[in-house]
Amino acid sequence: MNLEDASAIALLLPGVEEGEHLGHPNWSVAGKGFAWERPFSKADRKRFGSTEPPQEPILAVRTAGLVEKEGLLANTSDAVFTIPHFDGYPAVLVEVAAVAPDELKEVLVEGWLAYAPPDLVEEYDERR
Repeated sequence: MNLEDASAIALLLPGVEEGEHLGHPNWSVAGKGFAWERPFSKADRKRFGSTEPPQEPILAVRTAGLVEKEGLLANTSDAVFTIPHFDGYPAVLVEVAAVAPDELKEVLVEGWLAYAPPDLVEEYDERR
């Protein structure tokens, strides 16, 4: 998988718009960002110590809450993870090159559902 694949999946969801923030792509619904490319900072890399960090590009994807975040982390592969910077924040990180297409779609749909208005959720449900 790559960022183009992630974009294609996100843009299949009703009402999604692709944009850019600080030179990185992001995706929003109803004016609210639910996914964005999130490179590691120097501090993030330092926290990995001698462990090799996941390969970039990395996507950050919001969740409806911390319970949903923990559910995704417990029920997906190691390609979906978190870092200390995201402790207490309702979002997961995704190693794009390592994630399976169906898993990436699951995570992006969860992020989209966190912010999509009811009429768009209904439209999505009708199309499935």
